[in-house]
Amino acid sequence: MGQYLTVVRYEIIGASRDRLPRTLLIVFLGMIAASGIIGWLTNQTVTAVYNQIRADGLTGAPNPFMGVSPLRYMSNTVIYVVLIGALLSTVAGVQTALRDRKMNTTDLVLSRPVSPVRYVAGKLTGQALWLAVVLAIAAFTNWVSISVITGTVLSLSDAGQIALFYAMSWMFLLFFVSLGMISGLRSGSEAIALLVPVLVWGILIFVVPQLGTAAHPVSLLNPVAVPPSQGGFFQLMNTVLGPFALGEHFKNVSSSVLATSVDAQTPVLSFLVVALFTAVAVTSLLLTPRTVLRKALHE
Repeated sequence: MGQYLTVVRYEIIGASRDRLPRTLLIVFLGMIAASGIIGWLTNQTVTAVYNQIRADGLTGAPNPFMGVSPLRYMSNTVIYVVLIGALLSTVAGVQTALRDRKMNTTDLVLSRPVSPVRYVAGKLTGQALWLAVVLAIAAFTNWVSISVITGTVLSLSDAGQIALFYAMSWMFLLFFVSLGMISGLRSGSEAIALLVPVLVWGILIFVVPQLGTAAHPVSLLNPVAVPPSQGGFFQLMNTVLGPFALGEHFKNVSSSVLATSVDAQTPVLSFLVVALFTAVAVTSLLLTPRTVLRKALHE
């Protein structure tokens, strides 16, 4: 147990010192903060126009922001998790695997009576805890920004929905951390180790959904999942490839959790798909054999 905790502590320290993941972290948290500012500016602009129109007697309709869920301001956050968060997690996973291979730390650790499973589990736990801290900061940022925009402290129910969304995000991003670590452990060079998981990310987030919906690539940047096409080739492709559209499943669950869309399709099934992806990736990582862990890296 002591060896496991040592690996966990080492991973947390290493993750906080790596420049590239740290840069992506700053960008991610910056975008989360920016989404709050954008929401506030939108609120102020629309409300000002509405007040002017009402003062001129041109409308008797209620303010469009009246009765709207305050969590709607988190719509952009869903996209930031799918794009920046997933890339951040992938790079962090690759870097932690490559770091030990470059320094030959793995050979030193495995020369002691430490099982490969415990060693890899310690590394993954460290990365998972680091990711949880990042998402906790993001959740607090969202909570503060929305409270400022609405002029009132969010209710416990809304705060619980935010916490549930970020718990779902943690599970979603853990898949990409594991994917990055698998690539970092098995690839022969640093370039390939970074390229492969990014390619997989692009296929799961953009290529697979587009084949099943015929959607324009830009529409895939919406926080709500694109509905499948009806009839013909694309319906067939959606039936076959739909379960692999990981980003769309995450957006579907997020829309249900945040109550930002009334059209969320089978969120329970989408949750199970995301959970299955993560479980398979984590299991594959933990079953990495000793020979692979001690594999040399070709610069």
